Amino acid sequence: MTFKNPVHRGGPSRGRFDQFAEYASNFTSSPLFFLFCLLLVGFFIASHLARLPVEVLFLAGESMTAVTLLLLALLKNAEVRAEHAVQRKLDAIAAALLEGHRDDPAQAYEDLRKAIRMEEET
Repeated sequence: MTFKNPVHRGGPSRGRFDQFAEYASNFTSSPLFFLFCLLLVGFFIASHLARLPVEVLFLAGESMTAVTLLLLALLKNAEVRAEHAVQRKLDAIAAALLEGHRDDPAQAYEDLRKAIRMEEET
């Protein structure tokens, strides 16, 4: 079983997961989410200082772990989307350069053609 990159799944349109991931990424970069994280850390510190029962300490610690795990997944998703967006732009620039110099096959033209492997896509 092979796993496709989220960018390559579902064709050119964005799926529900990609839309949700982008919305969540935008939300987690907002001041409201930062305030939520501050409150969560404050609750964690206060629960230790107040010597609350172990169950409350576990709840605070596990909540912070869950938020960290979700943020890690969102960060990786955003990284992959950005990487593929940059790659698509670089491929478009390279293809335009190749097309502009098709009549003058200089060494740089051949190096660029080999680097982007245009012949493999046709």
